[in-house]
Amino acid sequence: MRLLIDVGNTAVKVGIQQQGKITRIDEVDIPWQHIEEIVVAQVGSSNLLRAIELKAQQHGIELRHACVSPELGAIKCAYKQYQNLGIDRWLTVIAAHYLYDSKDCVIIDSGTATKVDVVTRAGGHLGGWILPGLDMMIASLLANTEKVFSDDVSAFEQSLGLNTPNAVKNGALVATLGAVYSGIARLPCDFSQVQVIFAGGYGELLQQHFDKPSVFVDDLVLRGLNYWSDFVR
Repeated sequence: MRLLIDVGNTAVKVGIQQQGKITRIDEVDIPWQHIEEIVVAQVGSSNLLRAIELKAQQHGIELRHACVSPELGAIKCAYKQYQNLGIDRWLTVIAAHYLYDSKDCVIIDSGTATKVDVVTRAGGHLGGWILPGLDMMIASLLANTEKVFSDDVSAFEQSLGLNTPNAVKNGALVATLGAVYSGIARLPCDFSQVQVIFAGGYGELLQQHFDKPSVFVDDLVLRGLNYWSDFVR
């Protein structure tokens, strides 16, 4: 049984892979007596991983940390200095390509930050963008302006704001969706040949406001981590 760990900026996601199936579990429910290997994707603080590291040491299991490479199978990294690409982005590119290998893909992983990446059906990673996540976008605006404010009640909508909280939240949403459409426009093909994939804490919200066919994959990084582990032994 393979234990998959995604250490994000604010939280840890845990999954187990057994017989080709990945199941999300809580950290306290890890079946340590059945774990044979542990693979980690880490962008967040090492403190978030400390408890799992201690348990792994007690069971004599070494943690294997995923890393970015110039190529992985058919996938080619867009970055010349590939070490500078975040491992979370690399794993979403890997997962997208192997889940939807007959289509060009646009990936939107939105949490603390929003990452948009584009990968062709041939496995060519074209690059991407990193934006502030919706909360960070709003917080930055409020922190640097005197008369702009928001609230915890107004919903995110695409309509023109008729009050300041609406204008702030809707602006953040529309700006983020604009990056999605711009990513699609970078692909030299009809939209019917493009798979748009949303992931992350705000992935479902963004998908709800996206007006074309798409999917939400909650465990996209874990899936990419599992593919990475199969390639790199």
